[in-house]
Amino acid sequence: MVVKSGGVGAAEEGPAGAAVRRWVEAGGGRLVLDGGLATELEAHGADLNDPLWSAKCILSSPHLIRKVHLDYIEAGANIIITASYQATIQGFESKGFSKEQSENLLTKSVEIAHEAREMFLKQHSDQSTPMHRPILVAASIGSYGAYLADGSEYSGDYGEAGTLEFLKDFHRRRLQVLAEARPDLIAFETIPNKLEAQAYVELLEECNISIPSWFSFNSKDGVHVVSGDSLIECAKVANSCAKVGAVGINCTPPRFIHSLILTIQKVTDKPILIYPNSGERYDAEKKEWVESTGVSDGDFVSYVSEWCKDGAALIGGCCRTTPNTIRAITRTLNQFCPAP
Repeated sequence: MVVKSGGVGAAEEGPAGAAVRRWVEAGGGRLVLDGGLATELEAHGADLNDPLWSAKCILSSPHLIRKVHLDYIEAGANIIITASYQATIQGFESKGFSKEQSENLLTKSVEIAHEAREMFLKQHSDQSTPMHRPILVAASIGSYGAYLADGSEYSGDYGEAGTLEFLKDFHRRRLQVLAEARPDLIAFETIPNKLEAQAYVELLEECNISIPSWFSFNSKDGVHVVSGDSLIECAKVANSCAKVGAVGINCTPPRFIHSLILTIQKVTDKPILIYPNSGERYDAEKKEWVESTGVSDGDFVSYVSEWCKDGAALIGGCCRTTPNTIRAITRTLNQFCPAP
């Protein structure tokens, strides 16, 4: 199936977009996403020097993942994102796990997030004022480049693996397993090129996934995604699929977000989500984050009211942001971004 790309209104909103809009309304007009998972896991002593990255903790320390999820909910997050970004069947099998064991680990990533939500709700069940804010679990699906663990999710250069059918085959069973674990959302994150977005769209249709999803791309310059593909063309692919409930940007320096929101708005009426990184740059060779040169990103949270005015409906943080960042975002939204 080839999905035709179009402009605003090229695809009916469908149940996915309607579901996201209901959650946004229930959240008072905005939803807060969580922040960096790996950052917090390392802060709690986890060693993530491994191709599985944060997914390593599904094996070694699920209690830490649960704690980080809980910390973000306590900080005000409406959506917690599972530790499955770099968790793949192929990656687990390379560690000696069977296919069944690998699938069970993917399922476990969603279960851990569900457990954190239940712990929070139980802890607050005796409050005199009932809690009505939505708390949702989004199952993360990282790009093929994330599985490679060589930084190629920041370039989109997959070499010979860069074919539509290869990418569909790589992601198919992972998507099915995560959907079967019943998260509230499926988060296709850090999408580096148009081709992988097209693969996701076709898989959502072919696998008949009914759980609402979001597509978030990463940009290198405020105009293109990291592969050099036009953001407008990538957003059109996402807009063309009625199973996609929101479109946006993640793991991108804050200084680029304003122009990226305006670009996405040109081609979709779906809710827009943004969760930038702290403004640092990832060095793929050293496998570490380094301070960016050039224009300073300043205080991350100082951008939030601008993004809110631009029309972003879901706002959070990505790499190198913390529960303190999310707490400040929540406070800023409550003070300066009343429900539209």
